[in-house]
Amino acid sequence: MQTQETKRQHAHDFDFWPGRWRGANRKLLKLFVGCDEWERFDATIEVAAFPGGIGNYDVFLAEQWRPGFVGLSFRVYDPVADRWSIYWLENRSGGVDHETGSLLPPVVGRFVDGVGVFEGREIYEGRPIVVRYRWSNITPATARWEQSFSTDEGRTWEINWVSDMTRLAD
Repeated sequence: MQTQETKRQHAHDFDFWPGRWRGANRKLLKLFVGCDEWERFDATIEVAAFPGGIGNYDVFLAEQWRPGFVGLSFRVYDPVADRWSIYWLENRSGGVDHETGSLLPPVVGRFVDGVGVFEGREIYEGRPIVVRYRWSNITPATARWEQSFSTDEGRTWEINWVSDMTRLAD
């Protein structure tokens, strides 16, 4: 059972994140076909906290990868459920359900023993999938983020995007 102290600790899971980062990214070229070809690109990630300890957001810029591309993710901590919800938006699709105008579903989870695992469901190219974000290797100057998809309810996972991040001087 979680104590109030543990919940207060989880509220600080992303305290390492605010600041400026360089992300060395590799993204799988084709999904669900056994592809082992990756595109590689750098990104700049600028992260700021929301007021009142609600969470934080980042702006992801990868000008050499996709000129004009802007991604934004935001993380919100729910102290009652003791978990984080992470949403992804980007300027190509908007990150919203085109029929309802609602944000696409988040990935949800928390950190345990220094590793954050966040999962959610979405539709990818017409098929239902489970999405997993995994945060690891966190130090004051480094972090790793991975995205994986599963088409079989999480029995198997395909890692399709990895970002090894290094903090930049402010």
